[in-house]
Amino acid sequence: MNAMRDFSASRPMTREDVSDLIYAAKVQGGIRWADVARELELSKEWTTAACLGQMTLTATQAQTVGRIFGLPKEAVALLQVVPYKGSLPTSVPTDPLIYRWYEIVNVYGSTIKELIHEEYGDGIMSAIDFSMDIVREPDPKGDRVKVTLSGKFLPYKTY
Repeated sequence: MNAMRDFSASRPMTREDVSDLIYAAKVQGGIRWADVARELELSKEWTTAACLGQMTLTATQAQTVGRIFGLPKEAVALLQVVPYKGSLPTSVPTDPLIYRWYEIVNVYGSTIKELIHEEYGDGIMSAIDFSMDIVREPDPKGDRVKVTLSGKFLPYKTY
């Protein structure tokens, strides 16, 4: 997360400021994303993305998040604005965990593309009609991270 910003009256609060406030309250309060998701009755993956500024919350959802994290009214209002999506600060990520995802796409992206096209034809996997699940898989050699991505196939149309 970014360093805490100055929330003085000299400039309006931004959506990034709200994410910083949420993250600071999460850490200071020992709040878990899964607990927030349970209160919203949504997945922990979508909830986390929303709290980190990548999704739009309804008024009710925003009020719940505001209550959980002790946010001011301005922050609750910003949670309901459609965000600018894409949260990486550089084209090649430097955070080791995010970089590994970049590496996976660099190494396996053409394979994933080829296998999807072979199975479905010319099109894309939606990141809008989409779900994700992240679970811990115990393993005697070291726990594993299992990530399931599921997106609707959208074929290219002729016109």
